[in-house]
Amino acid sequence: MTAGSGAVTTAETTHTWRAVASATGPADRAAAEEGVRLAYRLAGLPEPETVVWADSPREGASLVARLTTEGTAGRSVRDAVRTRPWATARRQLFDRLGSDGWAEHWALTGAQMWDGLVMLTERIRTGLIEDLAVTAVASDAATDTPVDEDAAAKAAAAAEQSVRLTLLDAVLGQHDAAWLAAFDGQEGGEALAGIAAVARAAGWWWPYERTAVVCERPVALHLDEAGRLDRADGPALAFPDDFALYAWRGMPVPAEFLDELTGLTPRRIREEENAELRRVMLEHYGYDRYLKDSDAAPVQRDEAGVLWRLELEGDEPQVMVEVVNSTPEPDGTHRTYWLRVPPRTRTAREGVAWTFGLEEAEYAPMRQT
Repeated sequence: MTAGSGAVTTAETTHTWRAVASATGPADRAAAEEGVRLAYRLAGLPEPETVVWADSPREGASLVARLTTEGTAGRSVRDAVRTRPWATARRQLFDRLGSDGWAEHWALTGAQMWDGLVMLTERIRTGLIEDLAVTAVASDAATDTPVDEDAAAKAAAAAEQSVRLTLLDAVLGQHDAAWLAAFDGQEGGEALAGIAAVARAAGWWWPYERTAVVCERPVALHLDEAGRLDRADGPALAFPDDFALYAWRGMPVPAEFLDELTGLTPRRIREEENAELRRVMLEHYGYDRYLKDSDAAPVQRDEAGVLWRLELEGDEPQVMVEVVNSTPEPDGTHRTYWLRVPPRTRTAREGVAWTFGLEEAEYAPMRQT
């Protein structure tokens, strides 16, 4: 091994698993099914009698709920297939590298994807719980019997708990890419070959004694630069069936909400009662544009810029500083920027200082001569 080649290999491995995590399109079903069988064999278990496919985690969770209720799938073998091999591989790698070595290795591999994948999988779980629990309660309530609010609340809680328990049995497939990247090519990592094969080929899956339920990958995934779900003109995450999640810069929004964004007006923004949705509207419309179109007036001026304050019902005020870049553009004009600052800001100078991590008294910009 030449100097630096280990780092190059690690970077290549991380890049490969990052691509796995964000892959969209049809699963490689043959490869995924072989990976499932390998995972069972490596765990010392008989291969599942059947592998059932679902078009999304929602359909997969529904299938699992039905199969486990019927008793045809057998008990969950997730601990044997995923948890114990992972724990063994991590212990071996940690013992070999030591505490500092493990921390460095994790920083170069799994940590590169961890936060983004945690956000994504938690958002999927939340969407599944909301969707499946509501569906279950609606199905139970589809009678002419008068609604008992206490009974309805208990039914909703029971439905939500049932979905959460089903999700505990899931293996995350491609969304396990962070920790699979850390163990790829490492001593002890061969015990995870089956899990890794499924991850490269498919989405979430559920391993049971006699049946494995495996899900397709998304058909669409849109993230912003911070790794959050983000799309203004459609679902940010969509699967082959109609399970989809809508979001703007990580903020969950109703599907129909996005249709309004192209025709927003200051009046419509002011009339929105939900503070979080109003904030999404303002971000899409543009705070500077909203201030101008609302005929807002500045509250303070000084040599640093102009301070604007926008009062929003049910939310904290939006305070911004309008500044003009002293360096001219190629055409001789000077670009105007809008800086979002804390609601407590009293002067433009204080706001600009805050953007540099300074107190107003400490802020002393260089003056051009």
